[in-house]
Amino acid sequence: MIKRLDEVNANYAFPEVAYSDDYIIATYQAKVKTSSIEKLALAIADEQTTGTWIKVGSETSDKKKKFGAKVVAIYEVPDTGADYLSDEPPLYIIQIAYPITNFGTSIPMLLSTVFGNISASGMIKFLDCAFPKKYIEQFQGPKFGVHGLRELLGVPDRPLLNAMIKPNIGWTPDEGAQLFYDAVKGGVDIIKDDELMPADEAHCPLEQRVKKFMAMQKKVLGETGHRSLYAVNITDDIDKLKDNAYRAIEYGTNCIMLNAYTAGFGAMRMLAEDPNINVPILCHIDFAGVFCNSTYTGINAPLFIGKLARLAGGDFEINGHPWGKFPVAHKLFYRSFKHFTQPWWNIKPMMYACSGGTTQLVVRNIVDAVGTDVILAAGGAVHGHPQGSEAGARSMRQAIDAAVEGVDLVEYAKTHKELAAMIERLGGDAKKNFDLMN
Repeated sequence: MIKRLDEVNANYAFPEVAYSDDYIIATYQAKVKTSSIEKLALAIADEQTTGTWIKVGSETSDKKKKFGAKVVAIYEVPDTGADYLSDEPPLYIIQIAYPITNFGTSIPMLLSTVFGNISASGMIKFLDCAFPKKYIEQFQGPKFGVHGLRELLGVPDRPLLNAMIKPNIGWTPDEGAQLFYDAVKGGVDIIKDDELMPADEAHCPLEQRVKKFMAMQKKVLGETGHRSLYAVNITDDIDKLKDNAYRAIEYGTNCIMLNAYTAGFGAMRMLAEDPNINVPILCHIDFAGVFCNSTYTGINAPLFIGKLARLAGGDFEINGHPWGKFPVAHKLFYRSFKHFTQPWWNIKPMMYACSGGTTQLVVRNIVDAVGTDVILAAGGAVHGHPQGSEAGARSMRQAIDAAVEGVDLVEYAKTHKELAAMIERLGGDAKKNFDLMN
């Protein structure tokens, strides 16, 4: 049977296909024993586009040409030769180009296309996704991003300070408002609900919470000139999200928060691109570990929590770091930060909020690692201060000042009583504790 080049190469192309035609390129890691990695790569391309496990009559060559994916690269790690003697299955890197026409600009359909069925097919991990410029230009991304948040808050350079209300749940609107007032008066820039706080609950209704908090925001602004944002959690069933956001803004909030990994990227994009929601969106990482914590399956963390969350419109996002209570590997922290912030055509940089046990002792580590365009998200380190939340906020701002000025934290504490008191609370021997965190 004669098979010409246009037939045998129908499902193959160089990566350049993404730049000359309407394709995106998905990169996978596969740790499998197979007699033919080429057949496996083609099977992935088929499964996620026009094909199934058996040839069907209506799958024509024209359909495959227009809607079928193309294998653009296969790499083997190590690149085995005749001297390879291991019984371990090789690690393959596979790149497949998918026609944009298959999913359009829907992020849920994009994820369904590039990693839907195959996510359950064994040790295959979704590593990255490369997009042509004309595709990305169809997305708005963050409305505010790094520079917009700084402009809203009037803070041009230093790291921003975020605090969440603690305890996580169980407080009344009046109790929360007092904590808000104390923390913001001490220098906190952004107050957020905990991700466990429902949007609207009987003991702490949305309307009361927002109105009382924003009254305190205005009070501090009048007393000190210090601006602040309140990120109220609007997470709920999809059909309630817009109403929650609209009501929160009507009640006076100047920021909203979404648990994006339970609500979905489509939900976040819906909010971000709504012209009636002209406030920043805090994207919370809650639940992302379900997708990102495996070595051989799931989704690469920088892609999922960085690139895709930014594309969906998050202005800033709560994430872990290497020096917190849930330590994140330094490489993931660093690479994720780059996915948040590096240039990406029309998509604004998203701000990384370092959370999860962020204390005064680790501020310098974070600033040294990624610079000052970052948010320090501290709950216990603010509200756990022996002299209260206002002093806790001051102590965090003092730690930020010390890091920015390049002054040793222990030396700085000698002339800043709030910082000194919190260092003592964190363990007494400040230098010992600081060394342990490094």
